[in-house]
Amino acid sequence: VQLQASGGGLVQAGGSLRLSCAASGRAFSAYAVGWFRQAPGKEREFVASISGSGDITYYTDSVKGRFTIVRNNAKNTVYLQLDSLKPEDTAVYACAALVGRPTMSETRYYYWGQGTLVTVSS
Repeated sequence: VQLQASGGGLVQAGGSLRLSCAASGRAFSAYAVGWFRQAPGKEREFVASISGSGDITYYTDSVKGRFTIVRNNAKNTVYLQLDSLKPEDTAVYACAALVGRPTMSETRYYYWGQGTLVTVSS
C-alpha cells in the first residue's frame, strides 16, 4: 500500500486542521493506520492509530480530547482532526500502515507516507 499525507499548514493557537492519509491499493480495511509526528530537534513520536474497521483507536496522552482519528474505507482514507492546537503541536506529521491490529509502536509499521507540516503560531 502507498500512503499520501496532506492537509498541513499554518494555524494560530486554538485553531483546527484536518489531515488526510490517502492510500492506494486493495483491501485497505485490512490495514491499521497510525499517525506520527516529529518536531524540530526531537524524535518522532506516536500520535494516534486506528484499526482497519475503525472501531479501535489509540491516542497519546498529550492529544486526547483534542485530536480525533477516523477512517473512510470506501475512500481509502484516514483522517486526523486536530482541534485546540497548541504551539507544541508544531511538527511534521506522517501516516503509516500495518497489516493487523493498531499499535503505538512505530517499529511495527511497515508502510510509510511522506509527512505534512503543521505549524501552530502563538
